[in-house]
Amino acid sequence: MPICSCEETINEFETLTRDAGRVQQDTLKKILELNADAEYLNHFGLNGRTDVESYKACIPLCVHSDVEPYIQRIADGDTSPLLTGKPVTSLSLSSGTTHGKPKFLPFNDELLETTLQIFQTSYAFRNREYPIGKGKALQFIYGSKQVVTEGGILATTATTNLYRRPRYKEGMKDIQSQCCSPDEVVFGPDFHQSLYCHLLCGLIYSDEVHQVFSTFAHSLVHAFQTFEEVWKDLCADIRDGVLSDKVTVPSIREAATKILKPNPELADSIQRKCMGLSNWYGVIPALWPNAKYVYGIMTGSMEPYLKKLRHYAGHLPLISADYGASEGWVGANINPTLPPEQVTYAVLPQTGYFEFIPLEKPKGEESENSASIHYIESDPVGLTEVKIGRIYEVVITTFGGLYRYRLGDIVKVAGFHNSTPELQFICRRSLVLSINIDKNTEKDLQLAVEEAGKLLEAEKLEIVDFTSYVEKSSDPGRYVIFWELSSDASEDVLRSCANCLDLAFVDAGYMGSRKIKTIGPLELRILKKGTFQEILDHFLSLGGAVSQFKTPRFVNPLNIKSQRHQGKALITGKRLKREMVHETCDSGKTSSCSTS
Repeated sequence: MPICSCEETINEFETLTRDAGRVQQDTLKKILELNADAEYLNHFGLNGRTDVESYKACIPLCVHSDVEPYIQRIADGDTSPLLTGKPVTSLSLSSGTTHGKPKFLPFNDELLETTLQIFQTSYAFRNREYPIGKGKALQFIYGSKQVVTEGGILATTATTNLYRRPRYKEGMKDIQSQCCSPDEVVFGPDFHQSLYCHLLCGLIYSDEVHQVFSTFAHSLVHAFQTFEEVWKDLCADIRDGVLSDKVTVPSIREAATKILKPNPELADSIQRKCMGLSNWYGVIPALWPNAKYVYGIMTGSMEPYLKKLRHYAGHLPLISADYGASEGWVGANINPTLPPEQVTYAVLPQTGYFEFIPLEKPKGEESENSASIHYIESDPVGLTEVKIGRIYEVVITTFGGLYRYRLGDIVKVAGFHNSTPELQFICRRSLVLSINIDKNTEKDLQLAVEEAGKLLEAEKLEIVDFTSYVEKSSDPGRYVIFWELSSDASEDVLRSCANCLDLAFVDAGYMGSRKIKTIGPLELRILKKGTFQEILDHFLSLGGAVSQFKTPRFVNPLNIKSQRHQGKALITGKRLKREMVHETCDSGKTSSCSTS
């Protein structure tokens, strides 16, 4: 995007956010006028009214199960105005890692436009701090399989819904550096071959790369872990100008071969730089010396990968991408210099209508270290009515046919930009670990793993990835935490880690239940190396998209059959019951452990 265009985008953002309250009223009116004939709205008696008061009085808060029957009718071919005034011609698939199976969500041209507004705004602020020229981007992006429902509606990931539309390419051409890889690599049917060629193309154009990007931090870490294993093969390809035999998909092979020429000098330079690295620290700036930053979603379930990503990025800043979901966008990162752990998102008041459910911590549960609060809810408030320092659940009304939809995200208001709030993502509200009165979220699990992981640092070990499980077949039930480690750890270290994990769950319900033995001793189970890679491979083999993959942080035994049926992979308890198990003592939380 030209400098003047960036300035225009920022000026427009400033104008809109100075009067966010009025813009919100206008946005809701526009949404309701466009969709006045929608059956969903008229079912609740809105009858064409567009004011905020009537809307809140008539339309109830909802979750996905409330709108699922309407979306299913769309998938089955019903072209009447169900959720939107115009027929829905595309559906997006959520990742399915929150509730165990993917969800259908409507996608339309209006959602595409709000996406462009978010991306253009964040780019303008990002480019002001880290200006990039007309170079290229090393992008680890991948298309996904597209399915057609019984009613003839195309269903795919929200990302692919964007990439396949000419309007998206047109809107992004001024703000998105050209991808090193051709479209045949991006949309290739084999993820591993696409990844290999992404790396190859990135090395060929190494001096022109100004940014490194993937949708999720996990994808970036996985890409460079793969690079550690295949860099010698890549050097050989570049030296001889002949693509490795491991790339067999004709479309990918043909496209990559077109840009691959013999270049012994470049191959020698890559080899020299790789050999000179210490445990691959700073590999990104070493091989891509003109890169300005590394960019992708780095909050929420991506936070556990930040340490490893910083290792690869060296001195380069990590910039967290914008805040949204398959349902719709919430905010843009207009403060790109903030580290991912502190990043905030300014809500663009013209992209949807936003409400926030105030969440209060009950007395006695005010611990700042625990996300596992059974919050007391108040009536939703508007965008400009939130208060700094308070926490809320996000409710969105979108141009795509979702009305007063509870996202299930907990956010904190960190401040205001003009009159629009800047939000800090805290966690998903859904519980992952609960046996009786205990309540632990994904964030609680992450904090516990981080605390116990500190004990591995002295041993120069890393947690490759982790997940959890509630074992209810025994009496009492217990938490089971699964780790894959970078190398073997001693019995003593793992015993200490197991106890640390147990002590790190500070939820009052958990601590009290452990003391009276209504929850049994926590187990730490160590997985064989490569387990989480197998999980990713299984996810992809069933039609999943790597651009949406998030390691499931909780294994729900009730979802195993449905997961396979729906084409999304979760880890099964049986799959993970391998090798050694480390267990805290049955007498309660003590520093000693027994091994079974």
